[in-house]
This record gives sequence, structure tokens and C-alpha cells, in this order.
Amino acid sequence: MDKDFMHQLYKEHLHTRVLPAPDEVSQWMNCLLAWLFPAFSSKKFEHEPDFLAFGESLKSKLFSLLLRSCDEEKPETQVSAFFNALPNLRRHILEDAKAIYQGDPAARSIAEVIHSYPGFFAIAVHRIAHWFFKQEFTSLARMFSEYAHSKTGIDIHPAAQIGARFCIDHGTGIVIGETTTIGEDVKIYQGVTLGALSVQKELAQTKRHPTIEDRVVIYSGATILGGKTVIGHDSIIGGNVWLVKSVPPHAKIYYTPPGNKA
Repeated sequence: MDKDFMHQLYKEHLHTRVLPAPDEVSQWMNCLLAWLFPAFSSKKFEHEPDFLAFGESLKSKLFSLLLRSCDEEKPETQVSAFFNALPNLRRHILEDAKAIYQGDPAARSIAEVIHSYPGFFAIAVHRIAHWFFKQEFTSLARMFSEYAHSKTGIDIHPAAQIGARFCIDHGTGIVIGETTTIGEDVKIYQGVTLGALSVQKELAQTKRHPTIEDRVVIYSGATILGGKTVIGHDSIIGGNVWLVKSVPPHAKIYYTPPGNKA
């Protein structure tokens, strides 16, 4: 093999940051969710000191992850900020779990939702990933979101803004793009895409994905595209609908197969 090529490749390795391995990131996320939600955990803490020690180990591991994910040498401040934000994050995630439970007749308990539902897992990871994205830990945030994507088939960009009590039912195949804005009490089903009309790189800093206002329901297979597309509050978007224009509040949009009367 050419020596110049080998030397250049070595130099790239030498000057490239070694990011955390995907297994490290996924393990930390699973441990964090188990610590925050007893229903998610397979481990029972019999003594409070053991529980507190587990929390300290999560802080230590997060310090290590951040140290390899940012330019700061000692990111203690960000570790403290994240753990100070956890009570509010946990409250929002529990509200999501309750929304999923209340919106799914098949759910037997909130504990079942937390333990078993892929929609809950995807939303919980997104809430956490979004916090890190806002702190400009974009690589780590993206690793979190890709872990949830690989596990659930639900692809939520960590920058997407999602309001309270978000409900994902089933969930497989959902795509929520970077500049999507979702209001409160929104429910979406499997196969929904909230995407961009164009993937041109020069549009990277513009709003490319739709806005979904409060209390909207979007059924399976619907595709809603474009940064100027707004789905008005209290609307219902039926299955397999293709939308690139805004709809007013309280709208009901359904797909009509070719040859059928509207």
C-alpha cells in the first residue's frame, strides 16, 4: 500500500477526536432511564445509599462521555446542569407516558407503557437528547437519537421541538425532521413523516420542516412536508395523506383513492 496514503490516514487518526462508542452511549441511556423510572428498571434498589451511589456513577460516566464529545477539558458544569435539569425532564417524560396510556385502550398501566412501549422510549430519549443538543453537545445528542432510532424504528432529530404530552402510538417508521415544531397534546401514528420539501445543503439554516399545532392527530402513513406548512390546532390528518400546504385549525383532511368520490 502507498506510504503517503498510509501517512495521511495516520495523521487523520491522530487529529480526529475519538467519540464515545455507541455501546457506551446506549448503556448510559438505559441506566439513566432505569434510575429515573422504576418501571423501566430490571434492578431494585433495596437501600438508599445504593441508589445514590448509582446516581453518582451516572454522573461520572456522563463526565467521561462529555469529555470525549466537546472541546472543554473538564465539563463538570454541564454534568451538574444536566442533573439539575432532571426533575423537570422527568416530569415532562412522565406526562408523555400518561398521554400514551390515556390514548391507547390496549395499555393496562403507565408502568406497562414505561417498561414496554417503543413510543415512550423514543420520546424519553428525545427529551434527553434535545437537552444536550441545546447545550451544543450535538454529537452526543445525535448518538442518543440514533440509538432510539435503531431500537424503535422511530427517527426523531434531537433538534426537533416537541411540546408536552406527546403521544406516539405504535411508532415504527415515524420520521420527525430537525426543524419540526410540535405543539402540546399531539398524537401521531406509525409511518408518519414530518419532513422537508428540499434537501439542498444551502437550506440547512432555514426552517425546512412543518409546524404541528396543539391537539393535532396524524394517522398512519401521512406525509407532511415543508417549513411553511402549518397544521392548525385541533386538526385531524387522515392516513396516507400527502400535505405540502397549511391547513386551518379544526380541519379534517383525508386521503381519497383515485376514482373514489370525495
